Amino acid sequence: MLGLVAGVAGCAGGSPTGAVAPAAAPAATTPAAVAPGAASGGATASGAPVPGALPQLPGQTFYVSDRTAAAQQVTALRGQGRTAEADTLLRIAARPSSQWLTDQAARGTAEQVSRRAAEADRTPVFVAYNIPHRDCGLYSAGGATDAAAYRAWVTGLAEALGDRRAWVVLEPDAVAHTLDACGVKGDAAAERYGLLAFAVQELKKRPRVRVYLDAGNPGWVQDQAALAEALRKSGVAAADGFALNVSNFYATDRTTAYGAQLSALLDGKHFVVDTSRNGNGPLSAEAWCNPPGRALGAPPTTETGQPGVDAFLWIKNPGESDGECGRGEPRAGEFWLPYALGLATAAATG
Repeated sequence: MLGLVAGVAGCAGGSPTGAVAPAAAPAATTPAAVAPGAASGGATASGAPVPGALPQLPGQTFYVSDRTAAAQQVTALRGQGRTAEADTLLRIAARPSSQWLTDQAARGTAEQVSRRAAEADRTPVFVAYNIPHRDCGLYSAGGATDAAAYRAWVTGLAEALGDRRAWVVLEPDAVAHTLDACGVKGDAAAERYGLLAFAVQELKKRPRVRVYLDAGNPGWVQDQAALAEALRKSGVAAADGFALNVSNFYATDRTTAYGAQLSALLDGKHFVVDTSRNGNGPLSAEAWCNPPGRALGAPPTTETGQPGVDAFLWIKNPGESDGECGRGEPRAGEFWLPYALGLATAAATG
């Protein structure tokens, strides 16, 4: 049920369980400026400004890239004299969001972004999204061609991260799709579990990489015992934990309650929550595609105040379309300025 980068079809119909499509932001090719004084600046150990890093807000742990679509839009709006909109959009651009890795360019992207983050003394967040038979061959179809190709892709990704810090959210929807009507069953499901376990193992060979295996959202898999078993088969014991609410809108309190129940079935495994667009909660379980009236959620932080919740993250990049929902939206993964401004404005006033 996941939307990919621009140019790849996104989910055109919602899941009755509430699975929602995240979109991957393509890297920009030029740096983007940020309003002076918007935040405290990032610097190298010598105190010099860090190339390619947006200023970091106080207390921020995760890396803020100046290569996101939101950052580019801030520059464009300022160039057009649209200062008020640029300032509003900074509520997105000056916060850390995730870098989605979806294809053969992933290795180079992971290396470049992780190096930039290391220079800024910050931690990048990546989303690995290349499992074979991705999205059950539906609107976000794609991924590695077969098991061997996926293993090679993951190995390359781990090598690219090297000894640098990184957090990786592993394969949104991949586990949950073995428990719904997707069709990833039997031998295909067993192969998928094995590939996910391999990915966890390879990434965890890098001592400074944390891995969170995606576990869906509170509106999807209701049989948590079955979900816990599927996660165990997928290597969650060797991971740092699991991820919830990726690209969805469920409120943080509902998500953390669901996560606590799942954690109890997994020997106390910790988890992270995607809060990128859940500030107003879901419009409805079925309204997965660019629902109106939503808001940015809690900013990314490791200071969640909740035992077992390692971080709130912006895994979905706010402002990127879920797909063409019939209301004039752009394709999945394309940055949609009116929606982004709506999320940011609602967060400021809601």
